[in-house]
Amino acid sequence: QVQLVESGGGLVEPGGSLRLSCVASTSNNIAAMGWYRQAPGNQRELVARIRDGPNINYADSVKGRFNISRNRARTAVYLQMNDLKPEDTAIYYCSAHSRLGPTYWGQGTQVTVSS
Repeated sequence: QVQLVESGGGLVEPGGSLRLSCVASTSNNIAAMGWYRQAPGNQRELVARIRDGPNINYADSVKGRFNISRNRARTAVYLQMNDLKPEDTAIYYCSAHSRLGPTYWGQGTQVTVSS
């Protein structure tokens, strides 16, 4: 079992920046960590994911604006979000994907982009 604790959400004006953090209780058997988001009425979607290599994937809608990184111990993952737009408003979830199969989720953190 992996526990994930997120922080860093909030209210920001368009064009602003936020940095999300997620701390995992362990790095054992974790193959990848990432960030997903879900806006009201929409399905949860991948924002960014980082795997060993490092191999990094971004959603097309955030390329060039968001940057995912993790610490050396692979127990924390970060999402630097720049040039935020109203359409980035959503609940952001941290994820950890185990080599053994399960995917673990954080509790979510609200990001609201509004003037």
